Amino acid sequence: MQPVPGKVQINQACARVLLENSVCNMERTNDSTLTEFVLVGLSAYPKLQTVFFVLILWMYLMILLGNGVLISVIICDSHLHTPMYFFLCNLSFLDVCYTSSSVPLILASFLAVKKTVSFSGCMVQMFISFAMGATECILLGIMALDRYVAICYPLRYPVIMSNGAYVAMTAVSWVTGLVDSVVQTVLAMQLPFCPNNVINHFVCEILAILKLACDDISINVISMTG
Repeated sequence: MQPVPGKVQINQACARVLLENSVCNMERTNDSTLTEFVLVGLSAYPKLQTVFFVLILWMYLMILLGNGVLISVIICDSHLHTPMYFFLCNLSFLDVCYTSSSVPLILASFLAVKKTVSFSGCMVQMFISFAMGATECILLGIMALDRYVAICYPLRYPVIMSNGAYVAMTAVSWVTGLVDSVVQTVLAMQLPFCPNNVINHFVCEILAILKLACDDISINVISMTG
């Protein structure tokens, strides 16, 4: 008995679907072998890359110069050894670290033909940028509190903002930011990633990384918003 042509075509189509699904499942089970990410950036606009390279490099050098001068002046001038300038010194150092965690990678991607970053390098960059960003947010809140005490309680300000107090507050902001970044990075590293390793971004930003996950990311979202 000859097979019906229509049924043969249907069976062949089903076989192809099953084969594709099995290959996809195999790739997902091997997602732990993901070794690098592709940073798209401005790959589609090669002419703009040169313009943005010069612009970002100039801005980065200005950031390093401005913050470097501010830190040097605060350290060298004993009259500026007060809580407000101590916080400003830490904020300037945070700005240098935060921009240095991503800008060199962006500049390198503009020059590189193969715009890739290793998995470990991506996690390290994400950890540093997230830690600096979280620490800066907490430090800005502490600086607002410092100005509130200085304006509303000027006579009690030297007692409230003693040397031990503002140094401890700054240390808490750094430790909290680092711990938060460790939690976020570890949670991201535990996720299974899909075979698609293309990041539509210039750097390894945590939200862009989570979009590539092949698993539930609700815990990651809750930990970031909590």
